[in-house]
Amino acid sequence: MKKFIVLFAVAICATASYAQRNLVRPEDVQEFLKSKTYVVLEENPTSTYNMEIRDAVERSWKITSYEFISAKQFEDMRKDIDKSFLVLIQMRFDNDKVAPIYNFLSVSMGAAVKKITDMPDICSVPLSYKDVSEDSYNYKLEGLILFIQKYINDINQDSKLIKKDAFNFYNKNSSEIKNKELWVTESSLDKETRSLSDIRKNYKHNIKVVTPEDIQKAVEEKNPNVVFLHKVGPEGGRLQWRVWKMIIGAADGQLYYYDTHTISKSNGDGFLAKDFKKINK
Repeated sequence: MKKFIVLFAVAICATASYAQRNLVRPEDVQEFLKSKTYVVLEENPTSTYNMEIRDAVERSWKITSYEFISAKQFEDMRKDIDKSFLVLIQMRFDNDKVAPIYNFLSVSMGAAVKKITDMPDICSVPLSYKDVSEDSYNYKLEGLILFIQKYINDINQDSKLIKKDAFNFYNKNSSEIKNKELWVTESSLDKETRSLSDIRKNYKHNIKVVTPEDIQKAVEEKNPNVVFLHKVGPEGGRLQWRVWKMIIGAADGQLYYYDTHTISKSNGDGFLAKDFKKINK
């Protein structure tokens, strides 16, 4: 796996550390399924993330029992091997030419280790660049929670899916997107693909440019006809490097498409024309 520099974790760890994130083991997945999951809330009392993650978990977290805890409680409890945690972690890739800090939504098992990144990592999903507003991802939290649970169930049923770049496995589902309605926000698209006329040059199936509230409602209602785009990028920030793109089912968290690219003159901050070509099947 790629090396990470961990800069902060739930606003507690102030000292940077280096870590090698190892592939999860099948026995870790089994232990997770038997555990109670502690959902870590942010220290910032004005954070809307706390409200949104609480609502999302209460509606859609089904895979284990759960309890909400503070960041301080997490630091006290994270070495208990019989506990699992759903936690927002900030980290960066140490081999990037540009080194932004990213938010990841992570499910990890407790372990008596010094560094948080040495905790068994069951599933981590890119959420945002560190300095991007919470509004860029809060509305997608429930959809990401659905995906995390789907992924964990999948690797539990077939341990061969546990491998580097495991999310690429789901690209086999991309041909099914045409049977759904793809919902995207304008800001999730590359500037060259933001008009419907530009989209239609590369994608002939059903698509809607919608608001974040529309996507949040589709996930809350578990709309089986909708898939939505989860894009992680700098959103105009100074440090610009990676862009993640995931297309997720609003009803069940099924992943239909996964890809990444680095920002360049020809590849902007968003879903690209080449991405539309890949799913235009």
